[in-house]
Amino acid sequence: MDRCFPFLLLLLMGTHGLCQQEEVCSKSVINSCRDCIRSGPYCVWCKQLNFTKAGEQEAARCDTRAQLIKRGCKLDEIISPKNNLTIVKEDPLSLSFSQQEPVQLRPQKINLRLRPGLSTTFSVSFKRVQGYPVDLYYLMDLSYSMKDDLENVKELGQDLFAALKSITEHGQIGFGAFVDKTVLPYTNTNEKKLQKPCDENYQQCQAAFGYRHVLSMTKSEVEFKSKVTEQSISGNLDSPEGSLDAMMQAAVCGDKIGWRNSSTRLIVLTTDAGFHMAGDGKLAGILEPNDEHCHMKNNLYTKSTEMDYPSVGQLAMQLAKNNIQPIFAVTQNVEIVYKQLQQMIPNSEVGVLSKNSDNVVKLIQDAYHKLSSKVTLTHVNLPANVSVVYTPKCAHAGPAMASEGVCDKVGAGQEISFEVTVTVASCMENTESFTIRPQGIKDTLTVTLSTNCECECEDPKNSNHPHCKGKGRVSCGICSCSEGFVGQFCECSIGDKDEHSLRASCQRNNGTECEGQGDCVCGRCQCHTTESGSSYHGDFCECDDEHCEKSHNKLCGGNGKCNCGKCECFQGYEGSACQCRKSSAGCQTPNNTVCYGRGTCKCDQCECDEGYQRPKCHECLGCPDPCQTKLNCIECLGFDSGPFKKNCGACSKSIYHEMVDQFPITSKQCHQKDTEGCWITFKLEQLVGKDNYKAEILKRRDCPEPPSVTAIIGGSIASVAVIGILLLMLIKLFIYMKDLKEYRKFENEKKKSKWAETLHPSVNTLMLYTPIQRMVIW
Repeated sequence: MDRCFPFLLLLLMGTHGLCQQEEVCSKSVINSCRDCIRSGPYCVWCKQLNFTKAGEQEAARCDTRAQLIKRGCKLDEIISPKNNLTIVKEDPLSLSFSQQEPVQLRPQKINLRLRPGLSTTFSVSFKRVQGYPVDLYYLMDLSYSMKDDLENVKELGQDLFAALKSITEHGQIGFGAFVDKTVLPYTNTNEKKLQKPCDENYQQCQAAFGYRHVLSMTKSEVEFKSKVTEQSISGNLDSPEGSLDAMMQAAVCGDKIGWRNSSTRLIVLTTDAGFHMAGDGKLAGILEPNDEHCHMKNNLYTKSTEMDYPSVGQLAMQLAKNNIQPIFAVTQNVEIVYKQLQQMIPNSEVGVLSKNSDNVVKLIQDAYHKLSSKVTLTHVNLPANVSVVYTPKCAHAGPAMASEGVCDKVGAGQEISFEVTVTVASCMENTESFTIRPQGIKDTLTVTLSTNCECECEDPKNSNHPHCKGKGRVSCGICSCSEGFVGQFCECSIGDKDEHSLRASCQRNNGTECEGQGDCVCGRCQCHTTESGSSYHGDFCECDDEHCEKSHNKLCGGNGKCNCGKCECFQGYEGSACQCRKSSAGCQTPNNTVCYGRGTCKCDQCECDEGYQRPKCHECLGCPDPCQTKLNCIECLGFDSGPFKKNCGACSKSIYHEMVDQFPITSKQCHQKDTEGCWITFKLEQLVGKDNYKAEILKRRDCPEPPSVTAIIGGSIASVAVIGILLLMLIKLFIYMKDLKEYRKFENEKKKSKWAETLHPSVNTLMLYTPIQRMVIW
């Protein structure tokens, strides 16, 4: 028994709700009952007169029900809007298909008036009617690769109708065919090939086409067989086909297909190839998107060459909108492709055809039973701020989900139900609605939704109520004052001033009135009490004595008093939280100063001025080098020169100096050049304080010797002489080079004359005669 006691205790705690979520009212700015109700689903309002004390904020009327009752509010004085559910239409579920419009979903219309954040749950029942009509549209790929399958389908009429009759007595079958768009690169556009796109040896071949509706819904087996027998194979170029084009037209052209209003609608697509989808039309220069409308003329899709293929999303939306469930009867080579397509189209099934499609009837039967035994409840047109959760109540129920509820293995005539939980996130201005429906079924439940965000307080009609000093009326327990009066009980006459200016005088820096911690009464703040019982204070109720810094988990460390958010320490204590005893022992320096005069001692530790380092503020790592900053003063004090020469007294206030022959103190040595170009050597020692130094200046400066005038003049003359000699040498060199050039030219001419002498012995002799004489001699 002792070992069972802890378990029983935990069980009792869970039973009494200790493990349940606590109701909380998160209040913001509350000025009325309406503001309170909109603050959260568990916020309620107490309209009881005199519930609040004089000067207490009316927002105290807003809290959880438990808190208000605890504070003395009567139960019948609490305003808390409830959720309201009204069933407008609830026709009973039909037992069998004995009427034109059977009822499979109950109820059919509901009105909800909800409080934001507060959920409401209602039940929805479903029962599939036995013998419910079935419309089956057989959509076949007539490309050349399906020629064997077509021959087999021509003989399937009897078997198809027999299978349909095993499901329902009210079955109909239609037939359609497709290939692909009759443009390149999908189909050969040669005129002869358009008329006969099949192999030349194959005689039974019809012209190329995109989608053709062959037979509307019929109960006649003979008519079905006749129309299908007339069909022949066609052809195209590429492997994917225009399947989505055909399915889109079969879905949206309801009047031509012959879909009945009350029926289970099935499209059986048989093919051995993949499919083109949105965007593929660009290969043929077709850029216009599919418009999801019917374009049928003479049973042919007329926009095949003008409009792109539909997207999978477009097709899925139109199939759901028209309550059509597709069955993909495909060959094994494309099974994976259509399995992926099935994931994107709700309430669809995939079956694998045999080589000649002789198993298509069994495949349709199996797919239909899978589709009909799985009931999926979902919604459309859900408003943005509304959430819905479905909880199935059946033998083979799926998990509770926000998008849909699923019950599997549901037989015909078996009634199941779903718990539907609806929550509105915020108040709505207008009434909105959404629809709940089982996928693939026509029956719907329309939910009309509005929100309940107002207070119905049933106020007294007296406009001069005694509670309001005869100067106003009561509205949900608080006074609504007549013109010219303000205050909690309309006790303040504003006289010549308007209410706005009176309230403005209660606002600090145009902020919140009385900092939200008091009431503005006749232009002055009346402060509220805090949770602990003390009062806010200050001209604008900006102060309280409960929010100071803590130390050792005590307000002001227990060593001071909290005043307007700051600790006022008792004698002998200091610190932002009065956490330290006053003492300067830890701040004492070897020269008996506190932090070298470059900081303050707090909590027995130095708080140094900017740049100076702890623990004693002795050195400043980030300060400018005093050797440079004090150079002008050193030059002035030591040698009576420099920019401070006429005001040297200012330097003596911060620097105590003496001239020395050598340096007895050990400190930093400075070596700087002064304004006269001399090098000054000095040492600085920082004393107590920031700008307080002791300087020792070496008496002797290192000044550079003045330049020699004789050397400068002599050097200048020597430079001029050297430059003159160099110029003469350059001129001489130029003349020499020119003469050398002429000499070489002369030597060349001389060599030419010798060559001429070797040619004729008398040339030299002839040169002595005149030109005319030379001609006579020659």
